[in-house]
Amino acid sequence: MQTNLAAFIKDTAEGKEADAILRKCTHCGMCTATCPTYQLLSDELDGPRGRIYLIKQVLEGATPTAKTQLHLDRCLTCRACETTCPTGVQYGRLVDIGRHLVEGRVPRGPIQSAWRRALNSVISNPALFAPLLKVGRLARPFLPAAVKSKVPAPPTPAGAWPAANRARTMLVLDGCVQPALSPATNAATARVLDRLGITLVREPAAGCCGGVSFHLNRQEAALDTMRRLIDAWWPHVEQGAEAIVITASGCGVTVKEYGHLLRHDPAYAAKAQRVSELTKDISEVISAEGPRLREARGERREAEKPRVAFHSPCSLQHGLKLNGKVESVLTELGFELVAVPDAHLCCGSAGTYSILQPELSRRLRDNKITALTGGTPSAILTANIGCQMHLQGATTLPVRHWIEAIDDALIR
Repeated sequence: MQTNLAAFIKDTAEGKEADAILRKCTHCGMCTATCPTYQLLSDELDGPRGRIYLIKQVLEGATPTAKTQLHLDRCLTCRACETTCPTGVQYGRLVDIGRHLVEGRVPRGPIQSAWRRALNSVISNPALFAPLLKVGRLARPFLPAAVKSKVPAPPTPAGAWPAANRARTMLVLDGCVQPALSPATNAATARVLDRLGITLVREPAAGCCGGVSFHLNRQEAALDTMRRLIDAWWPHVEQGAEAIVITASGCGVTVKEYGHLLRHDPAYAAKAQRVSELTKDISEVISAEGPRLREARGERREAEKPRVAFHSPCSLQHGLKLNGKVESVLTELGFELVAVPDAHLCCGSAGTYSILQPELSRRLRDNKITALTGGTPSAILTANIGCQMHLQGATTLPVRHWIEAIDDALIR
């Protein structure tokens, strides 16, 4: 793709990065075949190729409009197009740059602006999110059905957290919403890793990873959040923490990109790069401990083989490029995985997307539930808290993080 960037962006870091990404695009259109919104809407501007053209126009000096913003807003940032692209176009980074530019030049209405500010303030702040969730649960019986589905039922109790007495130590990200929505996830992770000789450590000062703010186009605020998280973790890094374990794959994608996002910050560039290098999705940690995991598992009779469907979040398979890793662990531990058609497609959660784009999100969720339940599983397993809550709102089957199922499967 030939480019001619406008003077206001041409020599900036973002401009140079965007230009390099654009020049990789060959207009082939293979990305449209795996784009969820293009499949739903059949509009070129609601597919990656069309959005790339919109961003290119803005970078070359065209004035963005509300229509430009609408098509960029409709993108899930699922990054399925990156998996499909034969030339390695980093669409996720390009759309972040494009959205940031458009956000600064196309004003939103007062209601939409207020709604986005509220989402950012509540979701990214655990101290605010947890009490508001409790209020929502108390009011749940009296809410309309459409609103009730957004307020999850009380979670499974976390259970005991093992004592910190193992020779190996890893950090874990609690995150912003997961402690309130699914406290059992990290507790189960701690128990599984304890059986493998690893102590999992929580840092009380660590909070949100910054992903929510970043994708709501509050990118400078997001970078400040990332710096605070690095500061909270850094003493543990200096003390020799072996890894930073992430159990929400959406957060994992963000933290893995700290090194890139903060590369121009002289005070944080090296630290951010080190944090990114240490960051591992829990599936990477578990896979690396295969022999010990086999020793810890219990014997199962064939009749007791759990039949489950695994929903691989976009952040896991397209963002982190870990497609198939969880499935291998589950199969090795005796789970029977049902076939899931179109497993590469997004469930419609995508962070705040399910709230900001409810109609498209609902259609994607309905399609995903049909695909996941067609093989009559007893449960749905996933790897990201957003997907977990989104899917649970549309099915009576239990939807859990896969590490909780692993915790149940191991000898106690």
